[in-house]
Amino acid sequence: MTDPVIVDAGPALNFFSINKERLLLDAIGRIAAPETVAGEIRRKALRDVRFRAAADVWTKLEQTAWLDVLSDAVTPELASAVQRITRIPMAERLRQGKDLGEVMVLAHAAVQAETGRDVVVLIDDAGGARLAAIEVARLQRLRAQGRCVGTLGLMNSQIVLERGAGRRYLPDRKAMRRTYAQLRECDDGLVDITKTDLLSKRVWANA
Repeated sequence: MTDPVIVDAGPALNFFSINKERLLLDAIGRIAAPETVAGEIRRKALRDVRFRAAADVWTKLEQTAWLDVLSDAVTPELASAVQRITRIPMAERLRQGKDLGEVMVLAHAAVQAETGRDVVVLIDDAGGARLAAIEVARLQRLRAQGRCVGTLGLMNSQIVLERGAGRRYLPDRKAMRRTYAQLRECDDGLVDITKTDLLSKRVWANA
């Protein structure tokens, strides 16, 4: 059984808010999220009507094997990862809410990768993706030095949709357009679908 993909709040909120959790899970399998991300999803679902459905979806998934909530309790390994990623001690960083979810996603992923596991994170935020790239390079250096560490992979919502193309929940381009439009209503940062490859022959070659 493969390790679950560790998800940030942004993509989870977007897919869960439009009740497309089955699409997400069909495309990437089981998911995990730090406690910080779980809290962020619940808070945003309460504050913003766009995300209201996400709280119910999250609660249901917590009762299944599809979702694993990762403890953010301070450990030497997790504290070391947070300080390396942010250059701030973990106890202090936990008091700063901005971008904390993606920091904890990457910290958990780094800790797992250092035990030899191959880990994938789902992050849409550009800043989070840059931090992930730094961790990817660090792990590559460790492997080059002979250390027995795993890998860190990065995906975003577009990759999730590409994986879902032609499958049960995105059977055709019409469904892709409709789902992407719904996601854009939740996420102002998503570009117009015509500026992506989501309707291209490459994505639909095997559909």
